[in-house]
Amino acid sequence: MAEIKYDIIETIAVISESPKGWTKELNLISWNGREPKYDLRDWAPNKEKMGKGITLTKDELLNLKATLVEWE
Repeated sequence: MAEIKYDIIETIAVISESPKGWTKELNLISWNGREPKYDLRDWAPNKEKMGKGITLTKDELLNLKATLVEWE
């Protein structure tokens, strides 16, 4: 399996933290040198391990935000 390279450009928010120290975070991340995208996933305390997550473009993130505001 090829190594996945990532660069966390900005941590936008820590949504929650588990008793074991894993955090669910919204970050702006560049995956494998590509243009950064918004990313929501769980991270180990040292950021060396990660859970499954989703990546969104800025437009997708704004659409999600608008949907959540309307749904509220």
